[in-house]
Amino acid sequence: MNAAIIFILLLALMLTGMPISISLGLTVLTFLFGFTEVPLESVALKLFTGIEKFEIMAIPFFILAGNFLTHGGVARRMINFASSMVGHWYGGLGLSGVVGCALFAAVSGSSPATVVAIGSILLPAMVKAGFPKSFGAGVITTSGALGILIPPSIVMVMYSVATNTSVGALFMAGVIPGLALAATLGGVTWYRARKYNYPRLPKASWGERWSTFKASVWGLLLIVIVMGGIYSGMFTPTEAAAVSAVYAFIVAVFIYKDMGLKDVPKVLLNSANMSAMLLYIITNAVLFSFIMTNENIPQALADWMLGNGLGMVTFLLAVNVILLLAGNFMEPSSIVLIFAPILFPVAMKLGIDPVHFGIIMVVNMEVGMCHPPVGLNLYVASGITKMGITELTVAVWPWLLSMLAFLGLVTYWPAMSTWFPRMLGMM
Repeated sequence: MNAAIIFILLLALMLTGMPISISLGLTVLTFLFGFTEVPLESVALKLFTGIEKFEIMAIPFFILAGNFLTHGGVARRMINFASSMVGHWYGGLGLSGVVGCALFAAVSGSSPATVVAIGSILLPAMVKAGFPKSFGAGVITTSGALGILIPPSIVMVMYSVATNTSVGALFMAGVIPGLALAATLGGVTWYRARKYNYPRLPKASWGERWSTFKASVWGLLLIVIVMGGIYSGMFTPTEAAAVSAVYAFIVAVFIYKDMGLKDVPKVLLNSANMSAMLLYIITNAVLFSFIMTNENIPQALADWMLGNGLGMVTFLLAVNVILLLAGNFMEPSSIVLIFAPILFPVAMKLGIDPVHFGIIMVVNMEVGMCHPPVGLNLYVASGITKMGITELTVAVWPWLLSMLAFLGLVTYWPAMSTWFPRMLGMM
């Protein structure tokens, strides 16, 4: 009964158009004062202990690093490097977009940032080269979603905060699925470009490739610093985030010089705004999780499923359906913080690996960001392309179908997610 009250309250508040964070907070307060006997002192204590986690500090730093790189010309150099490597294949500029998104994802940790940084440069170039606008929009909207799967990923940090799973193991678990999804999206791009005979770029010489690599190497080095530092044990993921923010500042301002010191306060302010919004969501989600646990809702759900003989296969299918539906009207951070505390205990009772379950959630959110009616990437891409949401939905469907097939593969083949961190001894 209490579970129904909580979810009806939350849904009713969200349907009014209220932001998720405020909806969560009001749901918790209404339930606390009207439907439960939980002492308010324990709630206040949970609020402070729940957001005391060291991992949460990684979020503002990764946001800051992503903002410096978005404004600092790193994306343009990565696109030039990608174009020199794959531009001569069918749909060359489209493939450059996929590769560019994968590379930028590995330094920014955010999907919308990846769509904006790569899309705003590449889409005008693709239209100028003779590609249909819908083709470019489909490539960038879906490839931009790699931002939350290829590490470092802000959403993975959120999952770690919600479930106490190792951030380092999650980052390493995202490497193989991230590369596999990039290859899948690249395959769809190449096939459609070949089918419709879209333009190709002249083949770059090895000298040109070397010069574009040299130009982009400072941005690419960030991937080595973050992933190498975490793997070698030189620093924790949170420390890696701080290092990446300082490094991105030095690269953008002093090495590439695409950004002056006078632009830094604006970037800091934007990052602070984004961080405050996410931390506010986390605070309310911690209280929501506390209420759910206090009312024994996840445990009751697990017992019900096991009592009715529903196994791992059925549960994972249900998880995919729930998360894809949630992706229709919520952004990834909110989805993780609301659903992870409910679904995670059930997954553990069924013997699902916590790292594998985290990757399943992340891939679900990638798909959710690209499908209508309110996928976040669709709205970001709509702002760049000036296309309507309906038009964009038609444009993305070939890539979206391949992402759904990939989701099925990740869900039922745990080794894709767990092999790499196991090999590195992180699990």
